[in-house]
Amino acid sequence: MEINLTYNTFDEEVMQSDKPVLVDFWATWCGPCRMLAPFIKQIAEENPDIKVCKVNVDEEPQLAQQFNVTGIPTVLVIKNGMVTEKSVGFVPKQKLLELVNK
Repeated sequence: MEINLTYNTFDEEVMQSDKPVLVDFWATWCGPCRMLAPFIKQIAEENPDIKVCKVNVDEEPQLAQQFNVTGIPTVLVIKNGMVTEKSVGFVPKQKLLELVNK
């Protein structure tokens, strides 16, 4: 299951999570974001040990700014409240899984 985050839910869902969190920063008008979306959904469905969240940068610009998201799609891996990995642009599903499992 993918969780759509807002500024108000981010801390509870991501920073306080007891499992690794994959956060996809995206926008509806972003072509590479739309290409990445099926991979994000598959990861969410196939990996119950990973929490998968999405942030629409147009609706939540303060979160994008907080994490220095300057290009999208940007995918962050957050473990124990710390950003451990960052990927910018379209990448294959396997690459995203490798980031989470580092």
